[in-house]
Amino acid sequence: MNTLAATFDPRGNSIGFIRWLMAFLVIFSHAGPIGGFYGGHDLGTQWSDEQSLGGVAVGGFFFFSGFLITKSRMGRSSLLRFFWRRVLRIFPAFWVALLVTAFVLAPIAWMHRVGPLSGYFSSSTESPLTYFSNNMFLLLGQRNIAGLGQQLPYFQLLGSRDWNGSAWTLSYEFSAYIAVGVLGLIGALVNRKIGAAIAVALIALSTLQWLRIGDLSAALPLFHDIYILLLLPPFAFGILFALYADKIPLDGRLAIGLLAFAVLTYGKGGWLVFGQYAFYYFLMWFATRVTILKNWERFGDFSYGIYIFAWPIMTLVAYYGLQNQGWLVYHLVVVVLCHVAAFLSWHLIEKPAMSLKDWTPRPLSQALDKLTPANEWLVGVTRRAAAVIMPAKPAASSSPAKGADQ
Repeated sequence: MNTLAATFDPRGNSIGFIRWLMAFLVIFSHAGPIGGFYGGHDLGTQWSDEQSLGGVAVGGFFFFSGFLITKSRMGRSSLLRFFWRRVLRIFPAFWVALLVTAFVLAPIAWMHRVGPLSGYFSSSTESPLTYFSNNMFLLLGQRNIAGLGQQLPYFQLLGSRDWNGSAWTLSYEFSAYIAVGVLGLIGALVNRKIGAAIAVALIALSTLQWLRIGDLSAALPLFHDIYILLLLPPFAFGILFALYADKIPLDGRLAIGLLAFAVLTYGKGGWLVFGQYAFYYFLMWFATRVTILKNWERFGDFSYGIYIFAWPIMTLVAYYGLQNQGWLVYHLVVVVLCHVAAFLSWHLIEKPAMSLKDWTPRPLSQALDKLTPANEWLVGVTRRAAAVIMPAKPAASSSPAKGADQ
């Protein structure tokens, strides 16, 4: 039997291509509300009552993140190093996106629609000077800038104004990173039954939510936020694939069958309960087996740059009425501009930031050297306690996968 562990090549897979493709699926989906296409709704909601195609893509992002980040945490890096790398991957490019939006894109829109920039920077409503600080820690406290946006389709159709309506998912992503770091600390990734039990519990709670069985929010106020059980279960499913890669078979016929099942549930119902997990299996099979696309990222990993810059770019061109030129022209211009932004983001921000993944300030390095014996003792005690509760079986190979530290 060909298992995921036996067939997955950490440096020879198509995950990069799939993430790039899903980033553009998000763009095409968001063109509905931003540009006024598809009746002003996200693409996919015309056929599914459960999820847009952009939401499908975001779920795919979370699935692969769960898989890659768990494999990274199962490696030899320390907890602090693990979090340092996650911070480098998420925050620098996001911060630049915020600054570019507040001090380049929004001012251009202001001059085009309103007039001199003096009024922009002195705006008492949604000041551009607070846009960065209100959003820099991923919890978006300011969506709009200087009261702009009333002329756009997004406001006219939905009554909303937002310069980066995709970025809200990043706080959930980073929360999932924190959860994986904690699981590694308590030994739940070495003793994979514990980690799997937690992941399965999260998926089960999601199933209860979407089947409307019981009132989860009454039992656990945390679940008043329905997006927790929308976004984290795909991540948890990726964790299961990382923990049990040596047990999961990869079969082409099964993958195609599950894809057909996923498509059926997307249109007929059951996507969030069953269909999405069938789709993620197909994605993993495709990423592992269709290796002709393994060099897709030879010029850079553009998926994150596309994700964080696409919405601001689409908003800016909407101020110039590009959507009035038709669906094809709008998307051609947006795709080109997003590629330019993603290329610059990767080569000027993301890649240089990730080059610091093994850097440690000298004072901190000296302090950590003194703490190493205590840390090793604490980790050893924790893992021995976990082993007593639930004896471990050997986990799948933890070789770092392409993208795991990105």
